Amino acid sequence: MFARNRREKIVEEIKEIEMESTAPDSVLRHVVMFGFKEETSPEKIQEVIDAFAALPNKIEQIKGFEWGINNSPEGLNDGLTHAFTLTFHSEEDRAIYLPHPDHKAFGEVLGNSLSKVVVVDYWTH
Repeated sequence: MFARNRREKIVEEIKEIEMESTAPDSVLRHVVMFGFKEETSPEKIQEVIDAFAALPNKIEQIKGFEWGINNSPEGLNDGLTHAFTLTFHSEEDRAIYLPHPDHKAFGEVLGNSLSKVVVVDYWTH
């Protein structure tokens, strides 16, 4: 009897964990693309990348993060060289992220190193 109750409890705990870790069917992507000024040093660019990559550890509403450097052979990047994609599970999460003090502090790291920035948000299908 004890083993059966213990097993049932473990099964219930596993179901709860699975429900918590299940991502929604659709997620909100926040895509940010940067073009850096020619005079921006490689060290400054790396500082920006590191600061952006640190945000998911500071802002719990960010559910996913990835970044990369443009390598398209088409030549249509219009001066944009770095792309960052953040994932949110709701518009409310994004609304918390945008004015968040750590996001604002990241803006200070950027300073005046950008020549161009483009932001696109969309719900996945």
